[in-house]
Amino acid sequence: MSTEKGKATGKTRATPKPTAKSETNGKPVRLILGCGRIGYAIAKELEDRGEAVLIVDIDEKRVDFLTDDDFTACVGDIGDPKLLKKLLKEGAPEQVFIVSNSSEANKKAVRNLKEALPDVRLLVRAVDPGDKEELTGLGVDMVLSIPDLTACAVLDELRKAESVRKVRDLAKIIGTLKEHEDARLAIVVHDSPDPDAIASALALKHIARHEGVAADILYRGDIGHHINRAFVNILGIEMKRIAQPEDLRGYQKRALVDARLPGVNNPLPAEGGVNIIIDHHAANNEEQVKADFVDVRPDKGATSTILTEYLRVLEIPVDKILATALLHGIRTDTSGFKRETHPADFSAAAFLHVKADKELLDQIEAPPMSTEMLNVVGDAILNKKIKGSYLITNVGSVVNRDSIPMAADYLLNLEGITTVMVIGLYEETIFVSGRSKDVRVNIGDAFARAFGEIGSAGGHASMAAAQIPLGIFSGLKDKNTIMQLVEDAVSKRFLSVMKADTSE
Repeated sequence: MSTEKGKATGKTRATPKPTAKSETNGKPVRLILGCGRIGYAIAKELEDRGEAVLIVDIDEKRVDFLTDDDFTACVGDIGDPKLLKKLLKEGAPEQVFIVSNSSEANKKAVRNLKEALPDVRLLVRAVDPGDKEELTGLGVDMVLSIPDLTACAVLDELRKAESVRKVRDLAKIIGTLKEHEDARLAIVVHDSPDPDAIASALALKHIARHEGVAADILYRGDIGHHINRAFVNILGIEMKRIAQPEDLRGYQKRALVDARLPGVNNPLPAEGGVNIIIDHHAANNEEQVKADFVDVRPDKGATSTILTEYLRVLEIPVDKILATALLHGIRTDTSGFKRETHPADFSAAAFLHVKADKELLDQIEAPPMSTEMLNVVGDAILNKKIKGSYLITNVGSVVNRDSIPMAADYLLNLEGITTVMVIGLYEETIFVSGRSKDVRVNIGDAFARAFGEIGSAGGHASMAAAQIPLGIFSGLKDKNTIMQLVEDAVSKRFLSVMKADTSE
């Protein structure tokens, strides 16, 4: 097809021959019928993506402009079935955008195309208020409602602006530490932190460094899970273990990451004294989250997703170590994007994937299982009690508290099992891990109601955890007796809540 430009060469421009194939170098054609501002914007976007475009418009001057702009275009009435036959003479288009400002012409074009090509993909502009319903009834793939699209675009831009403002507020709070000589930021994570907490803390440390502020990642307890230890060791993540709130006195500001309440499963004082809180876990209505900066987003699958957004907004370079850490954090907390995943988690993961070290990621995610961990899983299997699709087990006293949730993950794979609860004793505390694939219940909420009054508990729809002080059982010396009594009491509470939920 000739599209010689008359204005540029002084030659007479030939009228393009209207066919769906055109000169496309073998690429499938996107056909645009009607090319006002909307059609032109679509054409430019398709051109930028390297797509082949053929445009039809009834206005000769507009077609002249389009051909001057190097588009393949021709004059024609998009509602004319004869024109359609010419366009389809050499083959069917890959996709058709019908976006003229004439409601009737758009509908005629839809009917003609549906008759000639029943399976063609159609994206059609709704011109009048009643068009949307009628076009949907005609079987178009997508109705382009400009008011709706404009509203969505405005709200999307508003969300972006709010996100930018929030992140800049965080940077300002951290930046105030530069006013004090040798001031440092304490980045506190929950006890025995998981990959999402560690990766999020590492990202916040990078943000602090970008603002010229030194920071330390602090935790209490142990990094016991063998995958978590591999994660920290392979990536060389520096963390400091502390024992009590007094160890935080040397820090001028404190941030709590992947947790929302000071003093609950973390070494911060319960009365507060925290400046920054960033988390993705849902809070109970009665829980008051207070800090200079609070960003709690229960809809996100991982806190690492939130921190990745911060890095992108602030345009802070993400090296392969940080990218690997954050990607592993997201993959872990979303269970490989199979559990409570938000579109933002996929977006963050896509951004991180191209920067992460895939070999390091493989080493982190597939380390050998320790004999100790194998023994705990073995005890969980040996002591299991199955009630319908529920499995409850007691692993006794453990050296590594992270072996308890690992056993729960393993047992959920058993055929016919939809819900698992694993009970274990670590030092002077009962740890309970729950997993469920039963869509009728939210196990995190069930744990909160079953154990919230006697300890701390919560989680997500498909995973939960609880910590219960040994209390009245601490005076007993026989651990087997203790665990049997604890198992009976904990099981009764849990099953009572679950029975109420599933019977509704």
